[in-house]
Order: sequence, then structure tokens, then C-alpha cells
Amino acid sequence: MAKTGTIYGVNGPIVHLKDHAGFTMNEMVYVGKENLVGEVISLTADDTIVQVYEETTGIRPGEVITGTGTPVSVTLAPGILTNIFDGIERPLNEIAKTGGAYIGRGVHVDSLDTSKTWQTHMTVKKGDRVFGGAIIAEVLETPAITHKVMIPPDKEGYVLDVVSDGEYTINEPLLTLQLADGVEEKITMTQKWPIRVARPTEKRFPPSQPLITGQRILDTLFPLAKGGTAAIPGGFGTGKTMTQHQIAKWSDANIIIYIGCGERGNEMTQVLEEFSELIDPKTGNPLMDRTVLIANTSNMPVAAREASLYAGLTLAEYYRDMGYHVAIMADSTSRWAEALRELSGRLEEMPAEEGFPAYLASRLSAFYERAGMTRNLNGTEGSVTIIGAVSPQGGDFSEPVTQNTKRFVRCFWGLDKSLAYARHFPAISWLTSYSEYLNDLSPWYTDKVDKRFVDYRNQMVSLLSQESSLMEIVKLIGSDVLPDDQKLVLEITKVIRAGFLQQNAFHKEDTCVPMTKQFKMMEIILYLYKKARSLISMGMPMSVLKQDPIFDRIIAIKYDVPNSNLEVLDNYIKQIDTFYDHVMERNA
Repeated sequence: MAKTGTIYGVNGPIVHLKDHAGFTMNEMVYVGKENLVGEVISLTADDTIVQVYEETTGIRPGEVITGTGTPVSVTLAPGILTNIFDGIERPLNEIAKTGGAYIGRGVHVDSLDTSKTWQTHMTVKKGDRVFGGAIIAEVLETPAITHKVMIPPDKEGYVLDVVSDGEYTINEPLLTLQLADGVEEKITMTQKWPIRVARPTEKRFPPSQPLITGQRILDTLFPLAKGGTAAIPGGFGTGKTMTQHQIAKWSDANIIIYIGCGERGNEMTQVLEEFSELIDPKTGNPLMDRTVLIANTSNMPVAAREASLYAGLTLAEYYRDMGYHVAIMADSTSRWAEALRELSGRLEEMPAEEGFPAYLASRLSAFYERAGMTRNLNGTEGSVTIIGAVSPQGGDFSEPVTQNTKRFVRCFWGLDKSLAYARHFPAISWLTSYSEYLNDLSPWYTDKVDKRFVDYRNQMVSLLSQESSLMEIVKLIGSDVLPDDQKLVLEITKVIRAGFLQQNAFHKEDTCVPMTKQFKMMEIILYLYKKARSLISMGMPMSVLKQDPIFDRIIAIKYDVPNSNLEVLDNYIKQIDTFYDHVMERNA
């Protein structure tokens, strides 16, 4: 019989129960007459506190709370991909069919379609011994992704009988398992997993492969590893969401999980509409075939924001266990932290910096630590990569969420509002951003791209750093007083900024650039710098060099050279040699 308790106090999404009702920590409960979904977050001998994931208007003392006996969990089975969920894995499309555009309170809908049948191919036979995580069946979930049905991680035993290949719903038994204690258990496609508990793995690997995004400033200057963590902090209008869209569309992750956490409703609507229309460039199928969207807008109850991040993480770990590389876009962790602050205030906890709870850092670390490249229980390898957007108020990177996030991520893509206002996108500052994965990924770049890749990248970063120092002088006394070799640095960094770092998301050739082209562009720019510096050292003034259109031609490579015809890039080396010879002849 389910345990129950009686409400004696309500404070926004926080509900107090008198006495110890017998609930357990993190247990999912139903609150009041409308059966609102809640979670136990505090237990003492004389008080139980529940946070409610729905609007609590109308709830009053005396109403009953009913326990479920299980923690807040997500349903894991075929049908997750292409779906749009709210923060507690309720399918918004299904709710819309019955309740319209607004989610009613106390709505209870199955997370996944239990009536749909899936063509199932069994991969085990009678008598096999199977362990937790073992793949027992395969289902073509979408044209892009094969769903691998697994034994729950905490089960193992012998297969007593197994169904033949055919069409089954997610709740129909596929096999009977005899556990170690002799008990027989029916195994279906469906698993339930608590959102706050990380799914187990066999081993974690150090990062060794980059997440290729097709964005030059990310792949070349500040790379992110598969299984790594990155933060994208930036003020309003600097391009956080657009950067995440580009990564979602073009990265070489198998599956994308986009979590809209506390974002504005109109922005989330735009995300939902755009993702529904996008075509996956790899397969030609809709991008939604390998995407899950979790929508938790700013007007939804704040308590559900926290759950939305953990729900998305659990879905990601489930697909990682199948051997897929999963990328999570969390937009934004600042709204999640604000929800923590509000709940903490209602619980009357002692505030820390800027009113955030003292446990902000530990919650952020627990979130980012669930990323990683792993060997799974079934021997496959997969990864969960977390890319979290941060929205500091006023673009102030010294505020607590940004500063604490920096402690737990190894890749920091700081957006600069001055670049955004100058229409330089992506507006990632090359002076404040960094990646600690570069040394880990150097062997991959050497092996897969070119052994000179990291050296060229370091040369470019050095030139950009020199430009920053020179611009301080230029602001004070102008560029005319600079010697020609420093004028050349300013000119070549203009080529780097406009021709390499700036990227047009709406241009067919420039929206996504393969690594080979990125390297060749870098090589051409640095070759131009080498030849021009040679001319400067021989006494040629910078004004003579700028008379040739070679600098503008190099900037235009990103548009002029198709990604399918990279042999053309070799002609630019010849053009630079021709430019060098012409300058030498004219001034002989």
C-alpha cells in the first residue's frame, strides 16, 4: 500500500508535510487532488519537504501526498529520438493532442508510445548467459539510429526462452531471464532509470578524439574532445544558441540532446521549429532522426529546470551505453542555477555569493562529471560530451555561475559582445577562450590531419596575441608610427580574423568546413605571412605590399573554394609566389 502524508505548508513549489511520512529521499510523489508530480528533497524526524514540478496554485494544507516508492526516473526504450519532452519526460506532442497548446496541471501521459510496434531483431538465443548492459535485440528506431535493447545494468543470468524476430511493443516480454537466485524475470525493451544516478560503465578513457564541429575557431583554435566538457558564456545577443545550433547540426556526434532550460518561450519555439525543418547533412534525413529536444521554458515551474538537465543526461548515458557518441547542449545552466537559488531561498538556506546556494559548485561539478569517453558494460565504446551555455547578467564573467563553471570544464568559449556588435560571428573571443584538450588531441591531429597542424595553430594564436598588444599602441598614437614588420602583423591578423575565424552560418561552403580545408587555409595564411615578412626584411614598405589584392583573395578563400574541390587550394600557394616575384621585380 502506498505511503501518504498530509500537507501543512506551501511556499511556491516547496511543500511541507507534517511529521515523517515514511517517504525516502528523492522519492517521486503525487501532490494534492490533481496528482501533481513532486520529489522529496529533505527529510527530518518532524518535517518532510517536497519540491513540485508543476504549478502549485490552489494547493492547500490538509491535502494528501502519495508516495510512489521509486525515485524520479525516466523511461528508456525505442521512441525517445525525434521526441520533444518537458523537464520530466512528458511528451509535449502527445499532451498537445489532448490538452492543446498549454500543459494542464496533473497531466499524466506515458513518456513513450506503448501501443506502437517495433520491428525487432533478437541477438541472443536460449541458454546464453547475459550480463548487465548486454545487447539482446536491435530495433531500427529511426533511419539514422539503430536502437540496441540492453539488459538492465543490475541484472544478469541465463536466457530461458526468447521470442522470434518480429514486431513488438516496448512493454512486451522479449525473453525470460533466470537470475542468480533462481528467480525468473521477463525482460522487455523498457528500462526505468533514476535521473540523479549515473549509469555504470566499465572504464573511463582519457580524451583522445576531437568532437569535429566544422567551425574553424572551435576545431582549430579551441578544440573540444569527445567525452569532454565545454562552456559557452556570453551576454544577451552574443550568439550562444546559434553556436549550439551549429554544433548540433554539423558535429560528428551520433546523437544530439538539446535541453532548453529556462529559456524564453519564443526562443524555444524557434529552436523546435528550426530543428524540425533541418536536414541532416550526413544522411539527407531530417536532423530530428538523431535528436531529442527537452523544452523547459522560463514560464514553466522552476523546480522542473533542475530535473530537465538530469533527465537529458540520463537519456544521453543510455545511448552512450549502446556505443554512440552523444552531445548534450544545455541552454542555459545559468537559468538552472537561478532555479536552485529560488528553491534555496524558499527553503531558507544560508545564501552564498550573490544569493546562490553554497552547494552551487558541487551541483555544477556533479553535472559536468557525468561527461566522459567510456567503455560500456557490453564492451562497446561511447561518449557523452556536455556543452553548457552560461548567461551571465550583463555579460559579467566574474559572476558565480561562470566562475564555478570554469572550475569544472576544460574548454571555455567566451563570447564577446563587441565582436557580436561588429557582426563578427561566431563571436568567440580568441583572447579569453581556451582549451585544455589541445595536448590530449595533438596525436590525433598529427595522425589524421597533418603533423604541422598544432605548430601552425600555435603560430596563429601567437600572431593574434601580438595584434592585441599592438592595438593598445595604435589606440594611443595611431598605426602610422609602427615599423613595417608590425604593420604586417596587423594586416595578416586581419586576414586571420576575417578569412579564418569569422564564419558565415548561412553560406553553403562556409557553414561547415572539413578539417583538411581548415588546415590548408591556415597553411596558406601563414605562407603569405612568411613571404611578406621576407619582403619586409629586405626593405619593402608595407604600403607596396598592400597594393596587391593577394590579402583580399586569401580572405575570400572561405567562399571561393568549394569543400568538394580542395585541390584548388594549391593554386593559392602559387599566387603567393607570383605576388612575391612581382614585388621583387617592381622594386628591383
